[in-house]
Amino acid sequence: MSAISKLEKNSTYLKVIWSDGEESKFNYLWLRDNCPTAHDKDSRHRMFNILNVSQNINPKKYSLSADGKLEIEWSEGDHTSYYDPKWLRENCYTLKHKQKYISPYKLWDSSLEKNLESIQIEHDEIISSDDGLIKWLELLHHTGIAIVKNSPVEKNSGLNVLKRISHTRETFFKTPFEVINIPKPNNSAYTAHALRNHMDLPWFENPPGYQFLHCLINSAEGGNSSAIDAFKVADYLRENESEIFNTLVNVPFKFKDKDYTQEAHRHFHAPAITLTKDGDFNDVRFSVATMDVLDCSPEVMEKAYKAHHRFGNLLHDPKYQINFRLEPGDIFSFNNRRVLHGRTEFNPNSGHRHLQGYYMDRDEIVGRLNYLKR
Repeated sequence: MSAISKLEKNSTYLKVIWSDGEESKFNYLWLRDNCPTAHDKDSRHRMFNILNVSQNINPKKYSLSADGKLEIEWSEGDHTSYYDPKWLRENCYTLKHKQKYISPYKLWDSSLEKNLESIQIEHDEIISSDDGLIKWLELLHHTGIAIVKNSPVEKNSGLNVLKRISHTRETFFKTPFEVINIPKPNNSAYTAHALRNHMDLPWFENPPGYQFLHCLINSAEGGNSSAIDAFKVADYLRENESEIFNTLVNVPFKFKDKDYTQEAHRHFHAPAITLTKDGDFNDVRFSVATMDVLDCSPEVMEKAYKAHHRFGNLLHDPKYQINFRLEPGDIFSFNNRRVLHGRTEFNPNSGHRHLQGYYMDRDEIVGRLNYLKR
């Protein structure tokens, strides 16, 4: 581990020169805010209030203690802080910003269809071992899609395996929601019609992060499933069609809940593609069926529609899409804000098709995976 070899005081930061030659800049307000005594030892919440010091706080004295810690006597508040060099190095924002960002996402296209086994996992493996649960969570987080095989086919039995992750997210569709053909449907999923590739609930400010479709019966003709990695399509546009990509990132589209049974009217404006602070993909919001009447400014309406048209067609392009048939006992699991899903039309007179659906927030998948990996 690198030790601190030299310290230099500047107007707003302390420069630390490490024994391996690296240099870090630590802002004075940042250092005071992150004093090891600032947090409650049990809750780990910050109890110190940085707002109570002036913006000009700085080290009155600074040195290395006998055990190699950075010791700072502050110009205000009659307080001395001691920083472990290991903690400073791990949390150094100077060095973090020099590192190359590596995306956690494994992007895929239609070639995944030839290797569906790579995204399949046995139900009992998840139920009986943390290794199985980690494998499922890694597929969900990194690849965005997984098919759990040989699950029970009793109603509501999907909850047992989902509880291995965390609690589900309740919506007005209830938990689980029943994907069956019903008279006077309040959603096109509850018909025998084909469904274009889409995300669920794009009119929510925060649409569900993951969706789980548990196949109980699938004996009707048709009703085959499709999925597409919208991040892969977005990545293609970023690399090859920058004007389209920039429009999709910068122009908000409008989505609306058109469910006649609802007493709450939901709508939301959001771009089709949003990015993280590192420029990675955060989510894709796309649904032809529930996009509302667009209200972009006249100057961008043509660009907005052309970008939507291009993106939508790529999101149904056979070179990106995979097709498969859900068997009873399969749980089709996917990142709802990355992997769009659809199905072909089915004939309700030829047999029965019944899926049960569940939602879960993305925090639960990523948080559980991080916990188990630690």
